[in-house]
Amino acid sequence: MDFRSDTVTQPTQAMREAMFKAPVGDDVYGDDPTVNELEEFAAELAGFEAALFTTSGTQANLLGLMAHCERGDEYLCGQQAHNYKYEAGGAAVLGSIQPQPVENNPDGTLPFDKLAAAIKPDDCHFARTKLLSLENTINGKVLPLSYLAEARDFVNKHNLQMHLDGARVFNAAVALDVPVKEIGQYFDSMTICLSKGLAAPVGSLLLGSKEYIAKARRLRKMVGGGMRQAGILAAAGKLALTEQVEQLKQDHVNAKNLAEGLAELPGFSVNPDFVQTNIVFAKLDPQVDIVSIAAKLKEQNITITPGNPIRFVTHKDISAQDIDNFLSSIKSLL
Repeated sequence: MDFRSDTVTQPTQAMREAMFKAPVGDDVYGDDPTVNELEEFAAELAGFEAALFTTSGTQANLLGLMAHCERGDEYLCGQQAHNYKYEAGGAAVLGSIQPQPVENNPDGTLPFDKLAAAIKPDDCHFARTKLLSLENTINGKVLPLSYLAEARDFVNKHNLQMHLDGARVFNAAVALDVPVKEIGQYFDSMTICLSKGLAAPVGSLLLGSKEYIAKARRLRKMVGGGMRQAGILAAAGKLALTEQVEQLKQDHVNAKNLAEGLAELPGFSVNPDFVQTNIVFAKLDPQVDIVSIAAKLKEQNITITPGNPIRFVTHKDISAQDIDNFLSSIKSLL
């Protein structure tokens, strides 16, 4: 079992069969029927005019930011935002877009007073603030719909666009018990990752208006993201959206059970009430040698990423029984 991330999920047998049988064409020419079907289906599902199939969430975010912002523009985001902290500085390096991070609140939201203070005056000394980028979920936390409505009002007031890094947006939708378009309605653009908890082997989607996606499609070609017979991948992506969303509910239950079990272990500090989706964080006392524990767990074919705090991510390839077995194993090593 592997708790490092939900990116380690294996494609389902149905996905493998669909990939084998997928009708394909040249997607750069717009001729791949399976890619076209996925893009149209996803756009309708999430409440947008159009969608673009991309190689990864990082690429989808990069194209999303570059389609909103020109060289010398700026986007506002959280200090913990994935597209600021964990995507190799791509927006700045490849898009010449300046990120302006703001410290996240403990619940993952961004305070509007700090965002307002970060917006630059219309002055040649400053980058032009054009965009607010949010993330939902962020570190497993769900942004409430009421907060998203406030954020929409905020960007309207300040004449900004709003982008959602929705790598785990279906986890958020499942936790909120709403269709994903209830989240998407507040945003000008949104990404969806198909290869995390939804278990597709490759791919993400960028969603927005037809004009916006046309611009992003050109940018995708520019950064080397144009794929040819990509329907082989898109076929699995379609099944990710139609067959795997229900699984996320069980992933959330398993994460809660994992948190409750970890909270009972000596040296582990976990509040199960903070676990809303499929990610669990635990703070460790100094006497817990997590590097040694990780090495011993590896001998049992259990993979974790040692750290303090340590993160555990549940997904379809970790069962309820696996959670029990893992807790027994780690308890024996303390």
